[in-house]
Amino acid sequence: MDGVLLVLSGPSGAGKGTVCRVLLEKQPGLHLSVSATTRQPRSGEVDGVNYFFVSEEQFKNMVAGQELLEWARVYNHYYGTPVRAVQQALARGEDVLLEIDVQGGLQVKEKFPMAVLIFLLPPSRAELAARLKGRGTDSMEEIERRLQWADTELQYLERYDYVVINRQVAEAVVTIQAILTAEKCRPRRVKLDPSWVG
Repeated sequence: MDGVLLVLSGPSGAGKGTVCRVLLEKQPGLHLSVSATTRQPRSGEVDGVNYFFVSEEQFKNMVAGQELLEWARVYNHYYGTPVRAVQQALARGEDVLLEIDVQGGLQVKEKFPMAVLIFLLPPSRAELAARLKGRGTDSMEEIERRLQWADTELQYLERYDYVVINRQVAEAVVTIQAILTAEKCRPRRVKLDPSWVG
């Protein structure tokens, strides 16, 4: 059985990184796809682990060479998912997790219709604003820009397969695990014993 391609999207501050980290610890056989980006590494980030940090020229060459499953420009930087590693992992029967923005999620769905798109949201817009302020990494202007972008992203909610409200990380992770289990039971994914056919 081929693996399941899980896409997790949501506004900045929704807790995607934390949910992904815990989900990867709790879910055997699930692997995070490492994205390429043109932004500078943040403190503690490691090239090839958190992201592949590339120049804008390198990124554009990857786009031209059709080496990316999806890509987008977000907050003045490019982000994209190298396609080959994802295809290989799925063919081996491994489940792959992509933590990407909404633009990228919809691109993935076009190329991989069986991809499972999950939209992660905080309980409210006020909670999102509080989380962004609580991080202490962005100016008020940047926070407002991220909130406005969240409003834009929300317009694509109906094009996602599932919505998970991130009240508590552990609860969100259990919900995503349940989604993954249910998806593996869909008739199009289950390979029946030949004795059941004809």
